[in-house]
Amino acid sequence: MYLVCGEALFDFFAQADSNEQTNQVDFKAIAGGSPFNVAVGLRRLGVDAGLFAGLSTDYLGKRLKHVLLNEGVSDQYWLEIDAPTTLAMVALDASGVPTYSFRGEGCADRQLQPQHLPTLGPEVRGLHIGSFSLVVQPIADTLLALVQRESGQRLISLDPNVRLNPQPDIDVWRQRINQLIPYADLIKVSDEDLELLYPGQDPLQIAQSWLGQRCQLLFLTRGSQGASVFSRQHGHWSVPAQSITVADTVGAGDTFQAAVIAWLTEHGLDSIDGLQQLNNTQIAALLDFACRAAALTCSKTGPDLPYRHQLVL
Repeated sequence: MYLVCGEALFDFFAQADSNEQTNQVDFKAIAGGSPFNVAVGLRRLGVDAGLFAGLSTDYLGKRLKHVLLNEGVSDQYWLEIDAPTTLAMVALDASGVPTYSFRGEGCADRQLQPQHLPTLGPEVRGLHIGSFSLVVQPIADTLLALVQRESGQRLISLDPNVRLNPQPDIDVWRQRINQLIPYADLIKVSDEDLELLYPGQDPLQIAQSWLGQRCQLLFLTRGSQGASVFSRQHGHWSVPAQSITVADTVGAGDTFQAAVIAWLTEHGLDSIDGLQQLNNTQIAALLDFACRAAALTCSKTGPDLPYRHQLVL
């Protein structure tokens, strides 16, 4: 099992309105949040997954639980909290790239405290953390304590997934990412994240710095420019983006992350030792699988992550 840690919320997408004079705005609400999406994505790709999260007792929180249970995500690690569900207002530009505005202060997914940290058995092979749960309190310090406790015992994957609306101070993000890097075995980061965190710096130098710590494998996603992989043992290379008609890019990074973990799990390499055993051919196959999965999500509206049967080997 993989334990994904962090927020669960509802994305509210504004619907197109031909009459701009009306005082009504229609929304389509879709269950989401980066960690929520990764947990669902893992299940759809055939990997056992749990979600360590605070879920509201309100109507939307109940809907989140319903979705998770329907997808087969374990309910062993989430906590019910009497606070509202976070809302993310999503606007898409002409290229389908989302801009987010969050309503989350005091909401349930931020309320995990150190005393809520679960005891993990041997069935939990790895942890994944990412997005704004890394920097909003008290969950941020709770996840840092969890990673510090478990690093070296299980595979730790990290996706910064920087969102400035919940925490606009980039120095807070930078400080927390720098605290987490020494504990991460596997990192996925976007070019947008790197530019926000370390503006003007060479991605190769950043990758080499991270690979000089605990990290064995780093993926850099570049949107329409494809993706790159950096390996401590095997160097680095890039691949172009898949040729598709893009509906939007919502959930693409989460799909990429879930696909990386799923591929490693399928091949019995979802461990610290497993990452060290990867050869060039395997890394190339892993990168191809993750890129194809992300492209499939981009071809559909919203975070509609793919199922395993949709991705042939």
